[in-house]
Amino acid sequence: MFGYTEEQIAWFGLTFGVGAFMLYMVFIIFQLARESQAGRFGTFVLFLALGVGLIGFVAKGLIKFFMGVE
Repeated sequence: MFGYTEEQIAWFGLTFGVGAFMLYMVFIIFQLARESQAGRFGTFVLFLALGVGLIGFVAKGLIKFFMGVE
């Protein structure tokens, strides 16, 4: 499609698409903490509990990068 291979489109989607989605999820968690008036500790717990999946995805990418695995 438009001169790009399927691999290039998939790489772009995983890199920028998922990255944008993760930033949007951080915004949603922040909005949830603010609207519920969670306070500092509550906000920390929300980011910890709801952000674990985001942290795992980033950690997986970093581990693959440092191991040299494609």
